[in-house]
Amino acid sequence: MNSRERVTAAIARKSVDRVPLGFYAVDHDTVEKVIGRPTYVRNKIAIQIALWEGRRAEVAESLKKDTVEFYEKLDCADILLPKEAQLLPPRNYDPDPPKKIADDKWEDRSGKIFQAVPSANEIACILDPKAGQTAFVVDDFREPIAVQPPDPSVFEVLDYVVAKLGKHRYIAGTTGGVTAMTLLGGTENGLMMYALQPEVVLAANQQSVAAQNAKDPYFIRPGVAGVLMEQDMAGTNAPLISPAMFQEFCFPFLKERIAHVKQSVSQVIFHNCGNNIPLMDMLADTGIDCYQSLQTTAGMEIGKLKAAYGHRLAFWGGVPVENLIAGSTGDVRKAVRIAMERGAPGGGFILGPSHSVAKNTKYDNFMAMLDEFVKLRDCY
Repeated sequence: MNSRERVTAAIARKSVDRVPLGFYAVDHDTVEKVIGRPTYVRNKIAIQIALWEGRRAEVAESLKKDTVEFYEKLDCADILLPKEAQLLPPRNYDPDPPKKIADDKWEDRSGKIFQAVPSANEIACILDPKAGQTAFVVDDFREPIAVQPPDPSVFEVLDYVVAKLGKHRYIAGTTGGVTAMTLLGGTENGLMMYALQPEVVLAANQQSVAAQNAKDPYFIRPGVAGVLMEQDMAGTNAPLISPAMFQEFCFPFLKERIAHVKQSVSQVIFHNCGNNIPLMDMLADTGIDCYQSLQTTAGMEIGKLKAAYGHRLAFWGGVPVENLIAGSTGDVRKAVRIAMERGAPGGGFILGPSHSVAKNTKYDNFMAMLDEFVKLRDCY
């Protein structure tokens, strides 16, 4: 089996020649150590600044070349997602950069202030003058959203990576989006609306699903083996809303989206952090094939999940990202062994970290994970 065949079979819960491996995403400091040079791959601060400065071509070239080289060097990795091979503004875009107001801060025309947060590998909005000021009513969502074909250059990096690696590696691409737990006006306001304005949430979901269905033909790219859909809907202890509310307001729309996507591609990987145990039956009923992001610190332990839902879903994860960042190589090796022992028997399992290989991951830990996996992958 090649990697594409192996992952396809694992997600379908069929026999594989060996356990597959994959990463949700790998941040730039780890990528740079593997390829031996600076990169824009998952360097979100540098990418944003370069795009503001009109250096799109430079970013695109790095993302294409470096993503392919990274995965060619890590031939034990079977699957990759569109987190490294990200979408970009079209080639002819005209950037409207914010004004720099400090070494690490910028302000745009609307008064939003952004700050670079190197520890989190992102530029975050720290002040939005309009936050909390928007009120929503059903009429806001009555008219359909006009969907225009995007400029094909938006997909330049993803299409390049698919062309270079897609015949042999499993590449899960993009879709028109996901509609599940809609949070209008931000998390706090959005959650309140489920209780105070449920009719508005339903109207927003209906409008959103229609627009995303219309975008699918453009965003589901030729040559991908499957797609990634994602939304975090839970905290460490429980989902953000009750299972009853999820069934009424979220489940029907997510199920419709999955069904529409599956008209174009056969396998859907769903990334969802937090403790989603109370929602797992419904998530399986939506038609997803593989559940990714097994947040062990939130009770999403692979053995428990396989025992309860392994007849309905494949699972991808098992190695706590906390071990990669703060643990020892021994901790990482032990976590790999536990995940393989509990997840691999019976198939339907892809080993990987519980989330991204985040910035400040210890390189020795990353390599220990790969080494321990290679030792064990043929044993199940």
